Amino acid sequence: MRNRADLLNDWNKALADRNKPAYLAIAEAIELEIRQGILSLDDRLPPIRELAKGLSLDYTTVARAYQEAQHRGLITSKAGVGSYVRIQSSSPRGTEPTLIEMTMNMAPEPQEPELLARMRQGTRHVIEQGNFHRLTRYQDFGGSDNDQQAAATWLSGVSPHHEGRTTLVTPGIQGTLAGLMTALVGADNILCAEAVTYPGVKAMAGQLGIRTLGIPTDSEGILPDALEAHCRINDVRALYLNPTIQNPTTRTIGEPRRREIVGVARHFGLKIIEDDPYSKLMRTPPPSFASLAPELTYYVSGLSKTVSAGLRIAFLVCPNELESKRIASSLRATQIMASPVCSALATQWILDGTAQMCLDSIRLLSQKRQMIAKRILGDFNYETNPEGFHLWLNLPSTWNQSAFCGRLLNRGIAIASADMFCLEGNTPNAVRLSLGGNLNDERIEHTLRIISETLHSFPPASAQKQK
Repeated sequence: MRNRADLLNDWNKALADRNKPAYLAIAEAIELEIRQGILSLDDRLPPIRELAKGLSLDYTTVARAYQEAQHRGLITSKAGVGSYVRIQSSSPRGTEPTLIEMTMNMAPEPQEPELLARMRQGTRHVIEQGNFHRLTRYQDFGGSDNDQQAAATWLSGVSPHHEGRTTLVTPGIQGTLAGLMTALVGADNILCAEAVTYPGVKAMAGQLGIRTLGIPTDSEGILPDALEAHCRINDVRALYLNPTIQNPTTRTIGEPRRREIVGVARHFGLKIIEDDPYSKLMRTPPPSFASLAPELTYYVSGLSKTVSAGLRIAFLVCPNELESKRIASSLRATQIMASPVCSALATQWILDGTAQMCLDSIRLLSQKRQMIAKRILGDFNYETNPEGFHLWLNLPSTWNQSAFCGRLLNRGIAIASADMFCLEGNTPNAVRLSLGGNLNDERIEHTLRIISETLHSFPPASAQKQK
C-alpha cells in the first residue's frame, strides 16, 4: 500500500487539474492508479473523514466518490470495516457479491417451530391483553412491578439482591452504558478499560468527551498491577469491564483475578461498570463483579445476546436505592423510558419460560457452530469460549489484518479487524469472527471454508510490504 502522504499529494493534484466534479475526479484517480499498478488488490483506502480532511473536501463529496468507485467495480466498502481495492472479475460492472455479515456480534437465531410458535403466542398475548392502552402511554422510568419481577427472575444467581428498588429496566445496553459513563465519569475525566475492548466504549467515550486509558491484559484478563499503576498517577473515575466471554477476545476473567481487581478498585474507590451480556450463555460462569463488590459495581445485562437482538431491553443493577434514583434521573434525561411494548414482551417471555427456551436454543446452536469452526479452523491459532458465538483469530505472519479483511470483503465476507477494538498500545494482528446472526449452519461452514482457504493463501506483495 502506498504512503498516505503521497496519495493525498497526487489526489490533490488531480483535483486541482480537474474540469469535473470532485467526486468524479477522485473516482477516476483511483481507477488510474489501479491501472498503473500503484494501487493493488486488497489495498485499504483512507477512511472517508480522513480523506475529506486531507483533500479539504466535505464528507459527503468523498463518500459520493467512494460510492462511484464502488459502482465502477473498483473498490469494496463496508461501514466499520473500510474501503479496499477489489478483485476484478468477469461479472457485470457494478454488481457486488451478496455480503456475508460477520462484523456484528449477533447471536444465532433459533429456528425450532415449537419455540417460534411460543414467541408468536407471547407476542399476541401482550398485544391482545386488556390493558393494551397502557402500552401506548408514557411510563415511569425503570419498569413496572411485573418488569421488576421479570428482571429479578432473569438475573437470579448472577446479580446480588439489594434492599429496595435498585434494578432499572432500560432501553438496551448501549444507551445504558452511555448514561453510566456520563453519570459516573463525565467529560474530561478518565475511564479505564481493557486495552482491547468492546468498540462501543471508545465511540461513546469520544462522543462524551471522556478520556480512556487501556489497561494491559493477559490470558486471564486485565492486569491488576497495571490498573493500580494507572490509578496511582491518574484520577480514574471508573473501570469498564466486559469480563465474561469478552467481546472481542472471548476471554473470561476467573474468580481469583476478579478478586484481585476488586481489591484495587476498593483501595482507590473505583466504580466498576460491569457489561455482562454473555454470562448467561455459560452454564457455570464465575461470580459477577456485582456479587463480589456490590457497593462499587453497576451491573448491566440485556437480552440481545441471549434471547432476541431486536428486543432492546436491558437491566441495570445499582449499588443501592439512592444511587438507582440518581442514575434513573440521568438516564431519563436522554432515554425517557424503555419501550412499554418491548418491556412487556420481555417480561412475558421471561415469566412464561420462552426466554429460557431461546437461551437454551442459542447455547446449542453456538456449541454446534464452535464444533464446525474447530473442524475447519483447527490448524490455526484462535481463541474462543465453547459456549459463545464468536472467535478471536490470530493471523499467521504472512497476513496483516488490513489486507486479510480486504481480501475477505472482496469475496463477500465482512469481518471485524483488531484495530476496531484497541484503545491504545500495539494492535494485535487478529480479527473477530461472529458465528451468529441469520446464517444457518451450512452458510457458516461455507464461509469458514473460504476464510480457511484465504488463510492458507498468500497476500499480494503490496500487503506483505506493510509488515
